[in-house]
Amino acid sequence: MGCLMRVPNVDVRQQICDSIISFYTSVASKPPLDGMGFPSKPATTPLKLHNRFTRLSMRLQVTSPGYRVHLLEQSSFAETMVLSLAIVQDQPDVKLQVLQTLQMLSSSSDLNCSLMLKAQGAETICLHMNEPDPSGQFLFRSSEILWNLLERGSKVEVTAQLSNMECIVALKEAFLHQMAFGYRQYDLQLRNDLLGITTLVAENPESLLIESLFAKQLILFATFPEVQSHDPLVRNLKLSYNNEDFEMKKLLLNLIVVMSKDPSALSLFKEGRVVLALLLLVKPPPSAGDGQKAPRHWTPGQEEELQLQALATLATIAPLMLEDYLSCQGSTCLLLLLEWCTERDSYFGQGHSFHATGGRGGTKAQIRYCVRLLRSLTSQGNGAVSQDLCDQGAINQLLGILMQMEGSPGEEEDGVSVEIKTDILLILSALCESDLHRKELFGSEGVEMAIHFLKMNPEKFYSGLGHNKLLLSTVDCVWSCIVGCYTTEDYFLAKEGVFLLLDQLQSSPRSMHSPVLVTLLELCDNPKTMSHILTWRGPAGQTAPGLLLTLWRLEELDLGVSRDQHGRIVDTKKPILSSHQEEESQLALPSDRPSAAVMDVSENLRSKIYCIFCKIGAADLGGLTTEDYISLSIVNRYLDFKMGEVWSEISRELALEGVRPITPDKEALDTIVKLSEATAQRVIAEQSSMLEQQEKENINQEKLLYTEISSNWKQTELTARSWDQYVAKTSDYEILKEAKAHQVKTIESSRSKPKNDDSIFHPTQISGLQTTNFCGRVITMESTPAHLTGGPLANTEMALERAPLEGGALKKVPLSTQTPEYFSTVSVK
Repeated sequence: MGCLMRVPNVDVRQQICDSIISFYTSVASKPPLDGMGFPSKPATTPLKLHNRFTRLSMRLQVTSPGYRVHLLEQSSFAETMVLSLAIVQDQPDVKLQVLQTLQMLSSSSDLNCSLMLKAQGAETICLHMNEPDPSGQFLFRSSEILWNLLERGSKVEVTAQLSNMECIVALKEAFLHQMAFGYRQYDLQLRNDLLGITTLVAENPESLLIESLFAKQLILFATFPEVQSHDPLVRNLKLSYNNEDFEMKKLLLNLIVVMSKDPSALSLFKEGRVVLALLLLVKPPPSAGDGQKAPRHWTPGQEEELQLQALATLATIAPLMLEDYLSCQGSTCLLLLLEWCTERDSYFGQGHSFHATGGRGGTKAQIRYCVRLLRSLTSQGNGAVSQDLCDQGAINQLLGILMQMEGSPGEEEDGVSVEIKTDILLILSALCESDLHRKELFGSEGVEMAIHFLKMNPEKFYSGLGHNKLLLSTVDCVWSCIVGCYTTEDYFLAKEGVFLLLDQLQSSPRSMHSPVLVTLLELCDNPKTMSHILTWRGPAGQTAPGLLLTLWRLEELDLGVSRDQHGRIVDTKKPILSSHQEEESQLALPSDRPSAAVMDVSENLRSKIYCIFCKIGAADLGGLTTEDYISLSIVNRYLDFKMGEVWSEISRELALEGVRPITPDKEALDTIVKLSEATAQRVIAEQSSMLEQQEKENINQEKLLYTEISSNWKQTELTARSWDQYVAKTSDYEILKEAKAHQVKTIESSRSKPKNDDSIFHPTQISGLQTTNFCGRVITMESTPAHLTGGPLANTEMALERAPLEGGALKKVPLSTQTPEYFSTVSVK
């Protein structure tokens, strides 16, 4: 059927197009299917068969519409229809039907789109869409076909076909025609469709959008009406400010972002004053009480959406055009916008657009994109931009926003709020990193805010709202804004900031360990930090050195370093070598690439832990186990082992490259390697001695425990025997008499013999008792109460003082008026 399009007959060509369209129309409105998946047949009346031809015709069945469409897709009909556009240029009616057929084919099947692209369908349709059109539908049908190819075909192939000069010029002519003469909603929608196709073409880096001058004209439309121009294209242009114009404005702003990927477009942005136009869009709308009329005609919701999209566009454009940004006083505009956002409590954000997510009912969306823009600017490290922001009080203003957000107890924390806090901390880090005066401006308020974020619950790290980024930016803020300024450092230490960093080091995941360790290492330059580190205790009583040594062992386990079950060195030639370094040691690296031994220093935690132990020392560290001391012996020799490892790597690289050092250098290399091995052997001996000492201590503790258990059992036996004797004395009188006689005998034998026979002996026991208890005269000593004497530590000259009771209170009496009396009495009962 496609080949019949070559027949130079209008009716034939139209009939072919109508037939193809009917195929798809019947599929769209086919009757219900029966149980076998075929259209249900209508009831038929029996017919009388008169001859064999009638019987043959009754055996034939009509094919289903789906089957016909399937056969059509398997053929190359779509490709043939694209090629037939070239032979129907002088037949507008047939061309319109061909375009309708191609539109039907492209919207129904991905296979048809592939066949059309195989025949350069996108390029062919674009080149013929501006030809004379009596019906006024050529451009519309062509744009619909192009959109179908972009959606259902290969987007890369379509944009590649439309990126040549001829297609770009065709798109430009069609867009400018609709821009200048389109007034109906149909025309405005078609204009926006063409602009959308142009945006997708601009994403192709090989497109000739700038060379065709189409980009310059699009930039002119993008800055209208914010920037006035005398160009004929916009001199008499008037916008209706309807939904179609609003969509065009958003598409033009998006096109600016797409074109910014091409460095050659920046000169066009500068010439078209794009930054100025975007800053004018960013300005907050005047309130009703200001007495100013708003020059814009957009609705409040549209103004908000354009404002947010302009901020998002500036986040991409402004870092590339810092000179224009500074000349337009962009920092002032953004800080004024932030001030407006924090003061306008009555502003009600619409929150209808993508950029306004999370900002409905307030100005949170504006703060989010404004802070994101400031972050992208400060991350460039431009001194002029940072100085401009600091001169206008950006540090105090950003800290005020953080305090305001944290001081809103009724506001629920969401992803947008966490993102704003994270970006503000990153901005402060970029501003204060290399300037001591700015760190002083950060001051105590900034330290309080950093302390507040460091107290974050570790469980929030996996909340999915971005608390992990917030914590990381907080640690970075401590390193950039606090470390290096003694006033802020001392205040940070007074607020127990080091304790919080160690808490985060213990509870946070491995990805957080490196920045926390770096911050602690920088704080160790302050002498007051050492006492804080050594004083810290973890939940289980773990000390900071013990925590660092635990991290060391975990790091070596992750790196695959060879250790035995007790953590001792296994191979003296590779005391700290990781498995990754062993794999790369067999490769010869280029001279401009650092070796694996050098990269190991910066890629893991061992060098940072070693430096911290160099600061706090390795002696008199309490709370360490034998396993910790074994690891500490390796940490103390880390630098020696690393030096030997580097020189061994140099020797291997020379051998791989076939280079033999001169004899003195060879001897020096061998000596260094032998020294490293000897150091490893001494460490192994020291570790073995530690294990032996620990084993002896374990044996001694076991003996002590056994002795304690034995004495406890012996005491239990003595208690049981004493009880048995007591029971026997109370139940048998003879045994009681024997016990009494034994007691008297023992007492008599224990007394000393009197030397003087004339002395009188006073017995202390009552005779005639048949008990083994000591019964005798009892003397009770009643002493003066302690509340009168003042206790055992009172004045020793109590005999010279008297404390009479007068009126319920104690009062001293002068010595001249006191009568001597004794403060203790003895009574005998």
